[in-house]
Amino acid sequence: MTRVNALKYTSVEICAGAGGQASGLHNAGFKHTALIEIDKDACQTLRDNIREKPEWSGCKVIEADLRDFDSDELGLESGTLDLLAGGVPCPPFSAAGKQLGGDDERDLFPTMLDLVADLDPKAVMIENVRGLLDPKFAEYREDIVKRLESMEYEVCYWDILEAKNYGVPQLRPRAILVAMKPKYAQHFEHKKPAETKQVSVGEALHDSMRARYDAVDDGPRAEMAFKRWYEKALEGVAPTVVGGSKKHGGADLGPTRAKRAWADLGVCGLGVANEPHEMKDAERDLFASAGPKLTVSQAALIQGFDEDWHFSGRKTAAYRQVGNAFPPPVAQAVGEQIYAAFEAAEKAASGD
Repeated sequence: MTRVNALKYTSVEICAGAGGQASGLHNAGFKHTALIEIDKDACQTLRDNIREKPEWSGCKVIEADLRDFDSDELGLESGTLDLLAGGVPCPPFSAAGKQLGGDDERDLFPTMLDLVADLDPKAVMIENVRGLLDPKFAEYREDIVKRLESMEYEVCYWDILEAKNYGVPQLRPRAILVAMKPKYAQHFEHKKPAETKQVSVGEALHDSMRARYDAVDDGPRAEMAFKRWYEKALEGVAPTVVGGSKKHGGADLGPTRAKRAWADLGVCGLGVANEPHEMKDAERDLFASAGPKLTVSQAALIQGFDEDWHFSGRKTAAYRQVGNAFPPPVAQAVGEQIYAAFEAAEKAASGD
């Protein structure tokens, strides 16, 4: 991904995770004031990547439980922030999380809306699983819209965006809410890609998988294994990459149905491989009959992260960060539309 706009507008992100949404919004032209996240490994990931990127200077990484967070820590005067964004926890609205909605103690929508009230940003962007838009949550959504309207926001849209339509080699539908103050909302245009060229797993991982096989220097055997994988991997996009929770074992590529889908793409879903410089067992990681396992960095490519975005922590913790991320290209697309509305409002106000 490349940044398409000047870093002109400010943003704060909650539940920032490993930085998928943050990197996408950065490329859309938002300069982050702060990223708030509870997981220590994810916070270290954010710190490490920010440290390497001068354009991110001035961004604070705040390790905190959002329920205990005081917005005064941000040092922002109410009404001065351009965008408050975040991907509040998904389990209250996902099938895996039993869809308890507002009855789930992990539901942070009320906390997010309290922050909106405190900071009074010009725009709000909230990301969650598609299950939030199920009919069973209609009343819950209506309450959120009413709360936003009471704070003088207009909901620009609440819709499902499919990651594969934004160049992400993965099936990952996400529910996105964008709300803006009326002077900006009137200029907001919600556009989905009219035509998309889907990127296959083979296209996305060709170079990294080639490098992994070359690293074992196994001659014809490695070449044959690579070609066998590549032919299958060109067939389509990946199933949804899942990170799971800290309560459940090591890293793998999801439930049985997902593993079957990965197998159709030539990938073994029964675990995650070590990176090439750490590989100890080529038979396990590359030459299993089910195909190669993915590394954490390859899973990140499937999520749409740039190659230079690195993940901290042990392999399982790093993979969890990747699996729970919001694909940066989707965040960038939404961010560009918010940015365009801001610019249009400024132009209208100046009489140009």
